[in-house]
Amino acid sequence: QVQLVESGGGLVQPGGSLRLSCAASGPILWINNMGWYRQPPGKQRELVATITATHNTNYANSVTGRFTISRDNAKNTVYLQMNSLKPEDTAVYYCHALIGTTGQNDYWGQGTQVTVSS
Repeated sequence: QVQLVESGGGLVQPGGSLRLSCAASGPILWINNMGWYRQPPGKQRELVATITATHNTNYANSVTGRFTISRDNAKNTVYLQMNSLKPEDTAVYYCHALIGTTGQNDYWGQGTQVTVSS
């Protein structure tokens, strides 16, 4: 089956940086849009950034200028470079992809914890 496996989360001080990775594997025919969502403690999941198969990007206002989403289509991998991190960025981060297999489905990673604290 198709899986999305995330890595790169951890604890960082305010102003620091982290790079998240998410690799898709399995019986994949194609991958359309990919993206990152996050869920802060006690809050609902929210969109962080998306990227199309042709590398067009879109960002939430709260992360514009600080975060960069990118992808490597040959590796079926999406990245999120996070700079100038703030305590309010603390959340579980989930990657997402629209993937064609025997059909077309939305797939989600297991989530990776990002904690920004001094």
